[in-house]
Amino acid sequence: MKILVTGTAGFIGSHLAIRLLERGDEVVGLDNINDYYDQNVKYGRLERAGLNIDDIKKDEGTSSNNSKFKIQNSKLFTNYRFVKMNLEDKDAMFKLFEDEKFDAVCNLAAQAGVRYSLTNPDAYMDSNIIGFMNILECCRHNDVKNLSYASSSSVYGLNEELPFSTEHNVDHPISLYAASKKSNELMAHTYSHLFDISTTGLRFFTVYGPWGRPDMALFLFTKAALEGNNIDVFNNGDMLRDFTYIDDIVEGVIRVIDNPAKKDESWNGKTGRVSTSSAPYKIYNIGNNAPVKLMDFITAIENKLGKTIKKNFLPIQAGDVPATFADVNDLVEDLDYKPETLIQDGIDNFVDWYLEFFGY
Repeated sequence: MKILVTGTAGFIGSHLAIRLLERGDEVVGLDNINDYYDQNVKYGRLERAGLNIDDIKKDEGTSSNNSKFKIQNSKLFTNYRFVKMNLEDKDAMFKLFEDEKFDAVCNLAAQAGVRYSLTNPDAYMDSNIIGFMNILECCRHNDVKNLSYASSSSVYGLNEELPFSTEHNVDHPISLYAASKKSNELMAHTYSHLFDISTTGLRFFTVYGPWGRPDMALFLFTKAALEGNNIDVFNNGDMLRDFTYIDDIVEGVIRVIDNPAKKDESWNGKTGRVSTSSAPYKIYNIGNNAPVKLMDFITAIENKLGKTIKKNFLPIQAGDVPATFADVNDLVEDLDYKPETLIQDGIDNFVDWYLEFFGY
C-alpha cells in the first residue's frame, strides 16, 4: 500500500514507518518537528530512517501558505519520503493528498501531553482538532477509505471501573488533551457515517521503549538517575500504569491498517456497542493488559542501572488518573493479537538505547 503516516518524527510514528517500509509498503511521512520536546531526538528518529537532517533543517523556513513544500527522499529506503508540514495547513494538506493519492492514512501526529495542555490549550486545538479535521476532509475528497488514528487511554478520565473497556462511558475527560482525543473519535464516526470512510481509533496505554519521548516518565527517571538528581514521584507513588512496549504498539497498529473497520450489521441505536457502529467505525485499546505499580517500574530502572534513584514524593497532579488498565479483548478477538513484552525487558532495551544515543 501507499500510506501516509503523520507524526513520523515522533515516537510511535518513527517506529511504525520503519516497520511498514521493511515489509515493502510505500510510505510518505509527515511531521512539523515542533519544539515541544528535544528536537535532537526527533531529528535522530528521522536520520535513523535514512533522511538527510541538514536538508530538512534548510527547509524549515519554507512557507507552505501557497502550498509550497519539499518532499525529502530517504537514502536508506527507496520507498520512503518525508515532508515537513503542519496538519492545520489546509491548503498544503490538500495539495499533498491530491499529488500522492494514498491508499491508507495513519494519523499519529498530535500535540501530546496531559500536563502541557493545562498551560498551552491553543496548541491542542490547532493540531488535534483543526489538524484532524483536515485529515478527515482530505480523506473524504481524495477517496481514501482506510483511516487509522491515535486516540489515548486518557479519554477514560473519571472512569474508575478497571480494566478500561471500549464499552465504558468516556464522557468525563479531566484534561483538554483527553477531550481533544475523544473529539477525534466523535469526528471520525461522523465521517464514517456520512462518507463511508473506514476509521479506527487506537487508545494507546503509556507507550515506552527506545526512541521514547523525553517528557515521559521512563526518559525523565533514567536521565535523573544518570545525573544523580531526584525524581518527582506523584500521588506518593500510588499509581498503576499499563505500560506498553513500542514494538507491541506498532504490531497492533499494523494489524489495524491491514484490517480496516467494517460496519457492524447487527448494530442499532438502542442496544449497539459503544466501540462499533452501523458505519465502518471501530475503537480499540492497545495496552499490555498488565498494569504495573509505579514503584515497581522505578525499581526496574534501578535494576538495569545498578543504582538507587533519589525520590521526591508528591501529591497527584491535575489531569492525572491514579490507574490505567487496558481491556484488550476486542484486539484479541478481531485481530488475534495481544501485547506481551515484559516490563523489565522493555526497560532494559530503552536504557541500552539511551546510553548509546546520549553517549554514556
